[in-house]
Amino acid sequence: MKNISVYTVSLGCPKNLVDTENMLTQLRDYYTPASTLKEADIVLINTCAFIRPAVEESIEIILDIAHDTRGMPEKPLLVVSGCLLNRYQDELKLELPEVDLWVSYRQQASWLKLVADKLSSKYRSSPLYQVISSISESVEKNQPDHARVISTDPGYAYLKISEGCSHKCSFCLIPYLRGPQLSRPVQDIVSEAKTLLDQGVKELCLVAQDVLAYGRDLSHGFGLRELLAQLAELPELHWLRLLYLHPSGMTSDFLRFLQEIGPKFLPYFDIPFQHINSEILSRMNRYPQDEPVEIVEKIREFFPQAALRTSLIVGYPGETESHFQQLIDFVQKAEFTHLGVFPFYPEEGTLSARQSVQIAEEQKMERQSVLMSVQKEISFNMLKSFRQTYQDVLIDKRHPEWPTLYKGRVWFQAPENDGLTYISGHDLCPGERVSAQIVDSTDYDLQALTYG
Repeated sequence: MKNISVYTVSLGCPKNLVDTENMLTQLRDYYTPASTLKEADIVLINTCAFIRPAVEESIEIILDIAHDTRGMPEKPLLVVSGCLLNRYQDELKLELPEVDLWVSYRQQASWLKLVADKLSSKYRSSPLYQVISSISESVEKNQPDHARVISTDPGYAYLKISEGCSHKCSFCLIPYLRGPQLSRPVQDIVSEAKTLLDQGVKELCLVAQDVLAYGRDLSHGFGLRELLAQLAELPELHWLRLLYLHPSGMTSDFLRFLQEIGPKFLPYFDIPFQHINSEILSRMNRYPQDEPVEIVEKIREFFPQAALRTSLIVGYPGETESHFQQLIDFVQKAEFTHLGVFPFYPEEGTLSARQSVQIAEEQKMERQSVLMSVQKEISFNMLKSFRQTYQDVLIDKRHPEWPTLYKGRVWFQAPENDGLTYISGHDLCPGERVSAQIVDSTDYDLQALTYG
């Protein structure tokens, strides 16, 4: 049968990327990645609509691709899925007729059947229809049992452990877009982890809207601890990283458990505090058990070497200069390894958008710039302290312009979000882990040299 060439654009978070990879995996052994639009039978765009810039980016990319494919002798089928459709379903179908097929998040498991149905009226005799129709029937009968398509660099993969969210943060659309939390069974996750490791993956990054809430909705009562214990036993696993940890789950008992997992667990804590001021946190409908400062101190009590990443929102309705100064003081005291700062966006449908005391856009951007300037100095000094030390580096890819230069990461650099380690060496292979000497650093990146 004909191989199906797919040009893919996956926007937004790693959880969305996993959805994209699962859609491609349904094509089984007939999927070929297309590097250009001209090569593609299908263009698949998986969109994000979490905040206004994500919506704007999604629409812009759809229009750009529609423009670039217009007039092609064999125009690829333009398929759009993801959160954008969940949020603006009726409007999109009217305003973007360039899209051949809209696939909602809940339809992703059967997207091939929708493609086949779309092709059946005009292209029933085409090889593309014949292949898609055959594969979709097979997927409906038997879920794919082979390795997932991995679109990340070869050394790591994301492992999604739950969908949706049951928190009620007043600024967030995730529960509306994705529904309440729905955890996957432990054995399903462990089985998928094994297939990823069999493909040569060294690092598994567990992702969910709140990893620490995993399992609370499962009837058998199994939770995150059992999952982590089973994953840590997998012999091929080198690094286990947890992403997106709600502050409310950072208890002493859980931190003690993480200590017992062993060296495969990376003491990398990605905790989106969002703010430090108790009044603002109350307006956000976020209630950690402890104050953010206490949580940071507690983590470092159990893991003195811990890498901490957080995200903060500036310009939230009602945020005063005094509130913002508290944020600055918090960042300076906590000395986060990594920090993301986002201006507040009043998203339609959220409680926050209806709050009366909104902050001017210019002030939000200024506050974002100030906080990032503070973090820039912290990051520079922190990375400087690693000079002349030896670190394990996971090689992600070869530099496109320098044959002996590679892009990689040390343990406190998560994929995509954080800085990189540029490593010089001969005959290094993407996906392998090597020991290297850190010889220099910049504001956010490291430079390393291996003598192997």
